This record gives sequence, structure tokens and C-alpha cells, in this order.
Amino acid sequence: MSSLGKTLMLVGGLLIAAGFLLQFTNLGRLPGDIVIRRKNATFYFPLATSLLLSLGLTLLLWLLRRK
Repeated sequence: MSSLGKTLMLVGGLLIAAGFLLQFTNLGRLPGDIVIRRKNATFYFPLATSLLLSLGLTLLLWLLRRK
């Protein structure tokens, strides 16, 4: 059970870090994110943000697997 606890703590820490990045940086409003505003609706697709997060998580998981 100790490995489950460590895993939950790691996931919680990653969620807190992600929340901090989204709250206090421009992550989520990068150039390359698609925003279409019409009269009654707004469409938002965070393309650049998704690519950046994917790259970061890929590098992080790659480093963790090397251990």
C-alpha cells in the first residue's frame, strides 16, 4: 500500500503544479490557440497549449521510466 500512497501523492502534486501554471501564467492563452467569437457563442481550442503540455508530460514520463 505504500506505493499506492506515493503514486497518489505524485499525482496530487502534478495536479497542483498544473493548476498553478494555468492560474498564474499565460498557459492557456498562447499564440497558436484558436479562439472564434461569434454573436452568441465562443469556440476555444488550445492547440499550442495542448502541444506544449504533451511535450512536457512526454519528457517527464520518459525521465521517470529511465530510472
